[in-house]
Amino acid sequence: MASDIDIIESFLDALWSERGLSNNTLAAYGRDLKALSIWLVSKQNNLLSANHSLLLEYIANRINKGSKTTSVARVISTLRRFYRYQLRERNIEEDPTALIELPKLGKPLPSTLTETEIELLLNAPLIEDPLGLRDRAMLELIYATGLRVSELVSLRYNQLSLQQGVVRVIGKGNKERLVPMGDEAVIWITKYLAESRGDLMTGKGVCDQLFVTRRGSGMTRQAFWYLIKRYAQQSGIKQKLSPHTLRHAFATHLLNHGADLRVVQLLLGHSDLSTTQIYTHVAKARLQSIHQKHHPRG
Repeated sequence: MASDIDIIESFLDALWSERGLSNNTLAAYGRDLKALSIWLVSKQNNLLSANHSLLLEYIANRINKGSKTTSVARVISTLRRFYRYQLRERNIEEDPTALIELPKLGKPLPSTLTETEIELLLNAPLIEDPLGLRDRAMLELIYATGLRVSELVSLRYNQLSLQQGVVRVIGKGNKERLVPMGDEAVIWITKYLAESRGDLMTGKGVCDQLFVTRRGSGMTRQAFWYLIKRYAQQSGIKQKLSPHTLRHAFATHLLNHGADLRVVQLLLGHSDLSTTQIYTHVAKARLQSIHQKHHPRG
């Protein structure tokens, strides 16, 4: 009879030839199966003789040792694919994973910033410099509107109405929405247009994008993401950020201050309310944290 190592290698070879999976994915499958094999040896068993009860015991053992839900789900997926392959190859008579269900994975809460951290971030650019003034205007606008980074950097002049204080956004699926900018964002964009953009564009030709670089070209998502990380570091913000951090902060802070969920949905451009509902969990988590910190019986 073939050893577990040989059986695993044969399975991985089949995956590579049939599915064209990456080396990293194949290595992850191999690690999961080898870990199970080692555990089965301690139970005087092997991969092909393991039954449903034994695999459940192994999964429970992983959970008891502190494995994350995502890790357990990945292991179960590996075992399902492995045993279905063995069944297809007639190396086993029944699939021991057939009745094993994947654990439910909750959506991770988006990372966000407190209102104090937002203030620190907004105040980080040096507004005496044309690029710093541009950055301040961009940060103010994205926090005031909750735009996606891609929506922010692709903005054109004709999408803004400073007089009415609104921006016309072309979102996913070419869906259009009108979003209020708020007084602060209007002030900083007006200042950027009057004092900074002309300097940045001098001798550079024409660019339709609202926010431009020193070379006179439009800003990119990557460039703006780099700026957010740099200003966060300057502000002493330690938590892990994402390109959507300010969008998340926009939604969370609106809900914290009593905004209606459906209004936030419209402002964010979500087609499904369930996508927006995750921010209610962020707001709730924040309120619970405040209660625990400040209430005498928290």
